[in-house]
Amino acid sequence: MSISPLFFVIIVAFLGWLDYYAYQATKTLLIGKKNGTKTVVRYLYLLQAIFMLSLVVYLRFVQAGTVPFSFLISIVFMSYTAKLAAVVLVFIDDIRRVLGLFFAGRKRRYEKRVAAGQKMPRSKFLARSAVVMATLPIVTMSFGIVRGAYDYRIRRRRVYLPNLPKQFEGIKVAQLSDIHSGSFYDKTAVKGGIEMLMAEKPDMIFFTGDLVNNQTKEVADYFDLFSKVKADLGVYSTLGNHDYGDYMAWSSISEKRRNLEDMIKVHERMGWDLLMNENRSVRIGTDQISVLGVENWGAGRFAKYGRLDQTALSAEGDVKLLLSHDPSHWDAQVRGQQPDIDITFSGHTHGMQLGVEIGDFRWSPSKYIYKQWADLYQEENQYLYVNRGFGFLGFPGRIGILPEITIMELTSRPLA
Repeated sequence: MSISPLFFVIIVAFLGWLDYYAYQATKTLLIGKKNGTKTVVRYLYLLQAIFMLSLVVYLRFVQAGTVPFSFLISIVFMSYTAKLAAVVLVFIDDIRRVLGLFFAGRKRRYEKRVAAGQKMPRSKFLARSAVVMATLPIVTMSFGIVRGAYDYRIRRRRVYLPNLPKQFEGIKVAQLSDIHSGSFYDKTAVKGGIEMLMAEKPDMIFFTGDLVNNQTKEVADYFDLFSKVKADLGVYSTLGNHDYGDYMAWSSISEKRRNLEDMIKVHERMGWDLLMNENRSVRIGTDQISVLGVENWGAGRFAKYGRLDQTALSAEGDVKLLLSHDPSHWDAQVRGQQPDIDITFSGHTHGMQLGVEIGDFRWSPSKYIYKQWADLYQEENQYLYVNRGFGFLGFPGRIGILPEITIMELTSRPLA
């Protein structure tokens, strides 16, 4: 993990404190137990604490974006999230103890009732509650790994474009994004997702970046599956921030450059038309539209390889569709510089792989980072669609925000 040594020491110190504090709940639950039981539980807790902290240190030196890394960091995250949930209640009990010093009389009356068997001691009640609280994140995240990672959903949208040429009326555009091949651990499930896409028989398919996590070779085991992604009017793709190899420690600049060249060749061999700051005219009879593909451009710390002016140069057609991996590009440059781009297709956010979607209600922590983080957005006569991603990164699962295949129908007829 690429974080500074000082910050890493602070993280380890905090996790050590969290382990110690969570242990207080365990000690409370041991009250009244036999000494042998107490000793066994204490040693088991100490061993798991040492193991978890050792795992944190080990992850410091492991390449992120690999399957082992994803599962190990998930184990660490689940463990300390559970402990944090428990600590909250233990902390409440500690506050109660402090307040008890100021209300000693009331505390004595309460203790008499406890001694008479009328009440469970608050400490024990809170300790048991802490155990229940600690199980919730473990159960939720485990479900997200087992069920959510490959639970592909087709999202259907219709978009009204008054200038859509007659021959393109009702055209079906499919979008995939953020495949992240290096994270997959179930090829059969991925095959099922690709079959879902192809069963839709889209006229045109867009892929909006992040085929891999770190390096091109990750796609090798899935090349045969992605090569089956075909459409009559073509498959068009662009690169995401992970496709450039920027998150790897390469031995030389030439090795990194060769990795990018391999990525370009992979798209070509799969039959995907990779657009790197360029555009294509798509024709049906005498009618045409333009498909534009810009290289990754992201706000903040993300790479800005995209050259939108170059991408749009000489683009022809009554409708212009842009592939741009990062949705922050839309507000930053697309709407301001290219008002004739009708729809921008993006991904990148994954909806943080965590959230709630019920009907039209959507919430995810991602909304506090990205203004547009999932689904369809409109400003005046321009649209942005943010795909939730086909794969996953970091956490090897999804909770609430499920993997997506977008099917968008374009029409010149006003929507009812």
